[in-house]
Amino acid sequence: MPKFLLIYHGKPDIQSSEDGARHMAAWKAWSAGMGVAVTDPGLPVGPSKTITANGVEDHGGPNPASGMTVLEADTMKDAIALAKDCPHLSGTGTIEIAEAMDLDM
Repeated sequence: MPKFLLIYHGKPDIQSSEDGARHMAAWKAWSAGMGVAVTDPGLPVGPSKTITANGVEDHGGPNPASGMTVLEADTMKDAIALAKDCPHLSGTGTIEIAEAMDLDM
């Protein structure tokens, strides 16, 4: 079954510790609701850097990654259906989704 990488950008709308607790509860419920489709729940990430042929830039560019998850789904359409209810999409949160390529490495 194809794997899809969800790359989180921006941040959800969290203004207080209570908001954070509600967000984590919603995140856990969303992730658990996908069952075996979640092959790697991933992790949030801190400040990033972008490496280019010309050097290293701070802050990961104009839309830095804020986390990732790996899902299995039959099609891109199915993967999008799983991702569309993610609590990360509140505030400025967005999700980039891409199918993993099956290459011999």
